[in-house]
Parts: sequence; structure tokens; C-alpha cells
Amino acid sequence: MLCLGNEYSVDLKAVIRRYPGDMEKLKNTIVEAMDIKPESHYFYDDDKLQVVRLMNMTGG
Repeated sequence: MLCLGNEYSVDLKAVIRRYPGDMEKLKNTIVEAMDIKPESHYFYDDDKLQVVRLMNMTGG
């Protein structure tokens, strides 16, 4: 998950499983994921993607 406030995500667990011990691959995946991370949150903007998952459903 790139941000708890939106639906975009990158499965880091899949990268770790596919490339065990390859910290460079993991780091590159994280850096590349930043390209799809929104600049800010748009919780109430009709023109932007709206979160369909409530924050209390995220867990933690």
C-alpha cells in the first residue's frame, strides 16, 4: 500500500518472495512505486479517485 488514503498499491511481499535477499530489487521497486503515489489526498473531491475502503477497514 502506498498510502492508507487511496487504492494504489505495490505488492512488496511478492517482490521479496520472487527475489529473496535482493535488496537492490526491493529498493528499486519502492522507488518506482513513488511514481504512482498521489501528491496529496483527495478524500472529498468529486473529480478525483475516491477511496472505497474506509480507514477502519485498513487494520493495523
